[in-house]
Amino acid sequence: MSEKNKDELIDAQKQVIGILFEIIKRLQANNDLDEEYFQIIAKDVKNEIPLKEILNERTENSKIVGRLLEQLET
Repeated sequence: MSEKNKDELIDAQKQVIGILFEIIKRLQANNDLDEEYFQIIAKDVKNEIPLKEILNERTENSKIVGRLLEQLET
């Protein structure tokens, strides 16, 4: 294997690791948001603003995870 091919392989591996790290980070954020969401629900809070913010952030995280997974397919 040539030096150029080795360098390209290492770069590709670094990109995959970076993408996987970001996916894990986003999924963990959604897990944390789930916990916060259920705590708010359990307290029977009438204020819907925090709930909407949590749901919006979870949706955004899910979209980003989807895009990152698409990158791994290529």
